[in-house]
Amino acid sequence: QVQLVESGGGLVQPGGSLRLSCAASGSIFSGYTMSWYRQAPGKQRELVAFITSGRTTNYADSVKGRFTISRDNAKNTVYLQMNSLKPEDTAVYYCKSSATNYWGQGTQVTVSS
Repeated sequence: QVQLVESGGGLVQPGGSLRLSCAASGSIFSGYTMSWYRQAPGKQRELVAFITSGRTTNYADSVKGRFTISRDNAKNTVYLQMNSLKPEDTAVYYCKSSATNYWGQGTQVTVSS
């Protein structure tokens, strides 16, 4: 059985920071690319960032220079460090493994003053 559990979301003021975590089953983590997606109300789900098993990273233009994706292979966990947050970052954030089409439940991020 596979598992993806996102956590760390919450309410933060513009300019603030937040770190999201995604704990994954080892069977869909080790050796696979892990990604963060987000979906705002009324908008399509979009790719935010991904990190390969070799730790190559890629970011959406909208978050470059502000967000950092990382992974801890010993803990089967992928992180998304979000700095200089903007109201436009408000969304439900989901993680995904390249090994499966299964999505976690997501974690809500709200950026508001």
